[in-house]
Amino acid sequence: MEIYQSTILKIHMVTIIIIAVTSFISFTAFNNSTLVNKYIFYPPAIKNKQWYRFITYGFLHADWSHLIFNMFALYLFGKEIETVFKDVFGGGLGTFLYILLYISGLFFSILPIWFKERNNNYYSSLGASGAVSAIVFSYILVYPMNFMGIMFVPIFLPAFIFGIIYVLVSVYLDKNHSGNINHSAHVAGGMFGIIFMLITFKSIADINIFSWFIENIQITSVRDLIHFGF
Repeated sequence: MEIYQSTILKIHMVTIIIIAVTSFISFTAFNNSTLVNKYIFYPPAIKNKQWYRFITYGFLHADWSHLIFNMFALYLFGKEIETVFKDVFGGGLGTFLYILLYISGLFFSILPIWFKERNNNYYSSLGASGAVSAIVFSYILVYPMNFMGIMFVPIFLPAFIFGIIYVLVSVYLDKNHSGNINHSAHVAGGMFGIIFMLITFKSIADINIFSWFIENIQITSVRDLIHFGF
């Protein structure tokens, strides 16, 4: 069974709806500090049993660039993974599992920072990066040889190599506290995406997605390893 070939439900409505809802809430919150304070990831509030913040923080963004970057990445990779889920599991179950991947990606990607900063009254976090990373690494498992790159940088690498470099760089930046970015959420989200795919595909569809990943890494020349230009 070739899980990369789309056969049903080619309209990526779930991805579009997630983008629309996230964009609307984020835009509304840009000039509404009360809304941000109510739903942002904030350890003291979570200790007061406001558990919803493990999810709601992902529908808030700091500014337009933060929102556009995350939603653009979600559109690029999310529509492909949504299609894969619907092809493999059917429209109803596939839609449910795709939504579950995204929402649980928000939860699990923020857990490392929760354990690290749970007693820090000055820490807060927002943005969908962790869930988007879960989607991106799900894409890497299915399409390991598709070229990926960084926006506006004309150098592209196979997805599996890009993923390895992305994780190593994120771990390095997290250890060095580089920038006001939750790098650990990127790594945790990506790892969760991989685990979710491995368990879900094997347990429900009896598909070994890791074997699929390995079998589809085929390198015959340097052209398979790097591409320059847009």
